[in-house]
Amino acid sequence: MDHVNLRSATFPAANRDQDSFIDLDRLWTSLMRHVRLIIICVVAAMALGGLYLLLTPPTYTAMTQILIDENLSRYADQEETSQSAQQTDNRMSSAVEILKSKVLALRVVDDLNLADNQLFLDPPQSPIALAKASVKSVVGLLTPADAPVSEDAARNGRREKAAAILQDSLDVNRVGRSSVIAIAVQSPEPLLSARLAKSYAAAYLSEQLSANFEATERASSWLQERLNDLNKRSQEAALAVEQYKIKHGLISPRGELLSSQQLSDLTSQLIVAQADAATAEARYNQYKAIVDQGPQAAVNNALVSSTETDNSVIKDLRRRYQATQERERAVVEQFGADHPQAKLLAGQKNDLAQQIFRELQQMTSGFRNDYEVASSREKSLRDSIDHVAGNNSQANVSLVELRELEQKANSLKATYQTYLDRFEQATQQQSFPIAKARVISEAGVPTAPSSPKKTMTMALSIVLGLFVGGGVATLLELKERSFRLGQDVRARLGMRFLGYLPLVRSAAAEAAARTRKKGAAAAETADAGYDEAGEAERFARRLTRVAAEHPRSAFAETLRNAKLACDVALPNRECRVIAVVSALSGEGKSTVAANLAIMLGAMNKRTLLLDADPTQGGSSSVLGAEAPHGLLEVLRGEAPWTSAISLDAKAKLAVLPVASRSHMQPHTSELLASADMGRLMETISTRFEYIVVDLAPLVPTIDAKAFAPYVDAYVFVAEWGQTPVKLVQGLMEAEPGMASKTVGVILNKTDMDELPRYSDPGAPERFRARGMAYHPDEPVTL
Repeated sequence: MDHVNLRSATFPAANRDQDSFIDLDRLWTSLMRHVRLIIICVVAAMALGGLYLLLTPPTYTAMTQILIDENLSRYADQEETSQSAQQTDNRMSSAVEILKSKVLALRVVDDLNLADNQLFLDPPQSPIALAKASVKSVVGLLTPADAPVSEDAARNGRREKAAAILQDSLDVNRVGRSSVIAIAVQSPEPLLSARLAKSYAAAYLSEQLSANFEATERASSWLQERLNDLNKRSQEAALAVEQYKIKHGLISPRGELLSSQQLSDLTSQLIVAQADAATAEARYNQYKAIVDQGPQAAVNNALVSSTETDNSVIKDLRRRYQATQERERAVVEQFGADHPQAKLLAGQKNDLAQQIFRELQQMTSGFRNDYEVASSREKSLRDSIDHVAGNNSQANVSLVELRELEQKANSLKATYQTYLDRFEQATQQQSFPIAKARVISEAGVPTAPSSPKKTMTMALSIVLGLFVGGGVATLLELKERSFRLGQDVRARLGMRFLGYLPLVRSAAAEAAARTRKKGAAAAETADAGYDEAGEAERFARRLTRVAAEHPRSAFAETLRNAKLACDVALPNRECRVIAVVSALSGEGKSTVAANLAIMLGAMNKRTLLLDADPTQGGSSSVLGAEAPHGLLEVLRGEAPWTSAISLDAKAKLAVLPVASRSHMQPHTSELLASADMGRLMETISTRFEYIVVDLAPLVPTIDAKAFAPYVDAYVFVAEWGQTPVKLVQGLMEAEPGMASKTVGVILNKTDMDELPRYSDPGAPERFRARGMAYHPDEPVTL
């Protein structure tokens, strides 16, 4: 027959939701599908939580708070030291560890005599603790017994046990970033919890006082020993300094060497003398240079000399000289240089110049004497300094040794004074019994148990139940590998979905099952009148006529959709060979083939139901079409095909069974693929409009593959919730020819009540109830 590709899409089809991150609709659908399982898990978890609350003995927690306050000891401390954040954190961490220490626990045990408190040593235990104790008892019976212990050892053991229990029930934490430490203690009794918390706070304060006193006492003893040693060494060093001064004559009223004082004074005088000699030399050289230039130059430079001295004679002569010079200039300009008045004035000017020159000579002589005196004084001072410096060099050597002795004595004295201050401070602190901590919140008697917490336990039970239920639901979803929706067919196989065939149950079988549940006597009575094998056969025959007897049902609607799909896919065909096939046996493909054929017959279509399932007998056995001859006999040439066909007048259907059961044989695939089969198909195709072929399942046998050349279209039947998707995908990939002829897939035995729970919101399966008006005679049981 002609090969026609009837697939709606290429294989394999891409999943539409594969690229989406989270499909919220499918997630919600999965959740709602397993909501009953989740509720059961939550209820079970709550029941376990209630049982835990009922069997677990209550414990009570008392809390007290201690403030670590450095300001409490500010009156005892001589200095105030600021601490960094890191130092504060270290101090608080140390305080927490001290409170958790075994030493403090033993002190509380001794204060409250907990070693003899049986309630504290052996409190009521939870079921889990009792189970552990039982296991330990059994193990103890199997191990050798220990040697008997003394009373003191036993008491010490109870004391250690009480301390261990106390440490285990203690909770110490710093409150945020503050300097407050919270101490919480648990016990079986409210009053005992309060006593334990108060005793812990008091023991910590007492421990702080004892630690401070002991540390101060140890420091005082050590400082006293150091002070005695330092005092002796300081006195010896001071005595050595004085003896060295006397021995080397290094005594001075101002505490310095006498030669050093003399050298200092002479040096100061020398500096002054050097300055005076330099000034006198400069003055003498200046005036000497003026006098050496002659009278006329002296008159011209007389102004310089007058500014350096207070000589009024020079100033007066200079003024007279300038006035005579002005008068001479005026006369010369008016009368000429030969005028007697001009010559007279010139003579007067020369006389004044000589007077100025002589005066400058006298001053130069005086300046020379001053320079000589200053130079002599400077030389004398230098000689004196050289003499004193020679005497001081030896004294300086001795002074170095003296300074070393003095430094040693001063260092010992300073160290002694420092230790003395520390000793006095430590002595004062011994008299201040102040701890750097105080209780800011007294422990009260708890009014309600702190454990077990009922609200939290039940909340955690609910959360645990949700997690367990969600986990189990997730596992069930992950195990889901079958077809549930038409969308699964389209997405996983890329094929057309033809519809759902509802699950139809046997009314007699359900009635018998309900009777068995009522009681043994009723069950025996029901079993006596119930033929299970016969009822199953009758039910199978009724099931083949569902489409014909209930034409307005969803069952018949699905088969009509399959017939329409075949007509559309195979137009203008005088005879359409439609093969009904499934992957595994028991999926209902024979029932589907029979119903499809009967429905076509009811439509007055010349229809032949060809049973090609040699193994199970197929649809012909279900219809009860037992004949002496069948398809296999026709193919072997043992009988004509016309004699092998049986007619069902009620269904208007011709049935060609596979063979009588007594003539069944192996290797039937060779007959189905033979030339005789081809000639038979050509012959019967001229007599019928539709040939519905019931083929064997694809996985156990190859009969369906052998018959493939004669098929125009396949209708694939998969059982709802049972047929694995991977199996069908593998079959379609292995047989692309068969896949290309498949017009669609029918999901058989569909639980229509459960179907909406697998569909997404807005999917057609959710609106099945609205379409029930179009299917009023939907069969549920037969």
